[in-house]
Amino acid sequence: MERLLQQLINGLTIGSFYAVVALGYTMVYGVLKLINFAHGDMFMWGDAGGVGAAFGGPGRNPRP
Repeated sequence: MERLLQQLINGLTIGSFYAVVALGYTMVYGVLKLINFAHGDMFMWGDAGGVGAAFGGPGRNPRP
């Protein structure tokens, strides 16, 4: 049961990140009528920076 709850939280977290990226695509397309694929790149940079900040920077293994 504990694993099910953890997987549910993981799924909601990842789904919320996808929703934010999709919202960014929608807003840019709605204003410019042009799809800008740089959002995915910025999402990955933010993710890498967040992992680095959470686990102490580069060179450290984020898994315990």
